[in-house]
Amino acid sequence: MKILIVEDEIRLAEFIKKGLEENTHLVDFAKDGEIGLKMAFENEYDVIILDVNLPKMNGYDITQAIRNEKQNTPILMLTAMGTLNDKAFGYEAGIDDFLVKPFQFQELLMRLNALHRRSSMVQQQVKRSLLKVADLELDLTARNLTRAGKEILLTAKEYALLEYLMINHNRVVSRIDIAEKIWDADLDPASNTIDTYINFLRKKIDKEFTQKLIHTVVGMGYILKA
Repeated sequence: MKILIVEDEIRLAEFIKKGLEENTHLVDFAKDGEIGLKMAFENEYDVIILDVNLPKMNGYDITQAIRNEKQNTPILMLTAMGTLNDKAFGYEAGIDDFLVKPFQFQELLMRLNALHRRSSMVQQQVKRSLLKVADLELDLTARNLTRAGKEILLTAKEYALLEYLMINHNRVVSRIDIAEKIWDADLDPASNTIDTYINFLRKKIDKEFTQKLIHTVVGMGYILKA
């Protein structure tokens, strides 16, 4: 993991940094809130360890600023302020976990590993729900298609055909494959229905763009590629 520590207690920060590095993690350190926020914006971290009472900018404001920028980096708040209200403020600001000082380093390590594991699982789920080829993006959850940021409306059959082409991007799919997957083999592959729907997609996806994505491979079928 690559971890950012924002902590004004230098000896504590050095202790945490040394322990994390001994566990093969990469660690950056900031001693005040403004520097910490700047580093969080300029670098990609797997987890951020954040104190509450910091010079120049407190931990709650740092968390809110990070979340306002739509950054979902897991944040562990490490502080001596351990009341229920303190925790409520932290979670409302957008933190993911809370650890009260004094603490055992092994517990800190376990919490960091758990945060990273959950974050990685969410990222994988997001990747699986978004198909992307060049500037063409298909959100499988919202069933929304865009190219270069412009929304494109599809019929149900066009959507199913495009989804199949995008899942198999850079691979030729035959007319028989398409007939079986999209029309449940009820369609005669020799009919012109598949060609018609491919043309529908080309008009919506490729017509206004210089870079064409849907290609015919003569005698074999179709391929979607950049």
